[in-house]
Amino acid sequence: MSSSTPILTAGPEEAPFLAGLVAAAFHDLDAARWQIGDDELRRAAFPGYFQGYVAHTLAHGVVQVTEDRSAAALWLVEDGGPQPEPPLPEPHVAAMLGPWAERVHLFDRYLHAALPTPGRPFEHLAILAVLPGRQGKGLGTALLEHRLAHLDETGVPAYLEASGANTRKIYLNHGFVDHGEPIRFPDGPAMYPMWREPAAR
Repeated sequence: MSSSTPILTAGPEEAPFLAGLVAAAFHDLDAARWQIGDDELRRAAFPGYFQGYVAHTLAHGVVQVTEDRSAAALWLVEDGGPQPEPPLPEPHVAAMLGPWAERVHLFDRYLHAALPTPGRPFEHLAILAVLPGRQGKGLGTALLEHRLAHLDETGVPAYLEASGANTRKIYLNHGFVDHGEPIRFPDGPAMYPMWREPAAR
């Protein structure tokens, strides 16, 4: 599947759709449940929350999708230096999230604290999302391998946070190694920062 799946670059006009795709793909993840423990509120809030991620990546990186738009990868181009602290949720977003607003912001802060500062450019796989009905068909692998091949050609390292132990194993098989300690959320799950040097050309 991965070698024959066409990979395309998404444009700004697709941002609302892509945010919905990511929201659907991430709805049941342990980290998502930790952020917003109310299923209905999470379903309502996530598209808007992820639209910010999509818009930021479109402006500062690249968003790649499978041809059928059932999977997407958001790659941020980082300069290797310190990054600004994540902003607080907008007041209207905080009002909608209610008691969960603090956790949503805390989640972003924990991921920010784990970001590497190697002093050289790298690409950050911020999100790799596959629609629930299309998972397990190699689409995520196709997106991953497509971009990693480009990074190998250009000599650029990559970074990501694996959402759990199982996805960590997948990334280990693609040349990533653990980068520092796991990100452990208070009374919640762990995520795994990982780094990959480009393969020798």
